[in-house]
Amino acid sequence: MKKIKIDALSQNITERTESDIKNNNISGASVSVISPDKTLFKAHFGTLSAEDKTPPNDSTLFRMASMTKPVTAVAVMTLYDKGLLEIDDPVEKYLPQFKNMYIAEMIDGKAEKVHKAQTALTVKHLLTHTSGLVSGSSGEFYANELSDEANKTLKDTVDYYSGTGLGFDPYTKNQYNATAALDVLARIAEVISGMNYADFVKKYVTDPCGMRDTVFAPDNGQWERIIPMHKKENGKSGVAEMKKGCLFGNVPVTHYLGGAGLISSLGDYTSFAQMLLNKGVINGNRVISERAVKLISTPQVPESIMPGNERWGLGVRVITSENYRFLPVGAFGWSGAYGTHFWIDPVNSIAAIYMKNSMFDGGSGAVTAANFEKDVFNSFEES
Repeated sequence: MKKIKIDALSQNITERTESDIKNNNISGASVSVISPDKTLFKAHFGTLSAEDKTPPNDSTLFRMASMTKPVTAVAVMTLYDKGLLEIDDPVEKYLPQFKNMYIAEMIDGKAEKVHKAQTALTVKHLLTHTSGLVSGSSGEFYANELSDEANKTLKDTVDYYSGTGLGFDPYTKNQYNATAALDVLARIAEVISGMNYADFVKKYVTDPCGMRDTVFAPDNGQWERIIPMHKKENGKSGVAEMKKGCLFGNVPVTHYLGGAGLISSLGDYTSFAQMLLNKGVINGNRVISERAVKLISTPQVPESIMPGNERWGLGVRVITSENYRFLPVGAFGWSGAYGTHFWIDPVNSIAAIYMKNSMFDGGSGAVTAANFEKDVFNSFEES
């Protein structure tokens, strides 16, 4: 285990972030780096937007987009811990409409079901982006055909997905699944628990972690605290308009979007990361078992399906090669389309969280995310 130099950590992150603000790559950002029992670095930078010069603070809320996925993975694993679900369970066990799924191909501009899938869809496939659900060219067709009516609630959307064809046989390929697979998982949680998904996550994940501002459906006060969406046009920062009543794209908050629907604060998501770093425990509360954390953070797909330096765990990516320069093998986490990013580093016993909201430079390939990893890496003492 390497030791972080706090002065170097502060300097690296501060200089980088202030440069990004100067170059209009961000308006504002919030950052924390923690060990299992204390905060090593925490800071808010810049302003809420080019129009609102108020600095972000502990109350500022961010659209988490796909950093919702690890929360959903933890929610699913609370069911695993209770013996109510196994990751290899077929989806049809809980949602019978997913029995006998078919493979679809594009024929004359439409998705057509051509033959029965050889493998039954499982919980594991949904958690590892290997399900084939709403994937490939046929998946694009089905996504475009999703009506506003079918997009209103989680149940409506999942019922629609059950009538689609798969883009490939489960566990034969890896294709990142933005929303559909995690929605099905969220619906499974509803069926097993008898609760709506927002209440389920609150009871079993966010409340035990002390995440009071992490919600799918903000109240009026929380809406007012969401940071404006940054955009960069002609080299200048501005504010991108977001669809009213939606936290992600055009999905209404009445649809508890399992893969992208949460807002959260820096402090809230830091608590979530600390729970994972502490192998399932936060503030004396055990949220999930150590075994569940191990399953989440262990590569669950073979290299033949996902070659490279990282593979999917359950709802997270896991670094699997020393060729990934800035994080060690075994580090795990994920990013959001609007620029949020986090990882857990069990080797060096730290977690790091970066929060911004921008239509410019988001997702797993965001430059700000890569630079954050680099700046933390360069803060370790040389061995």
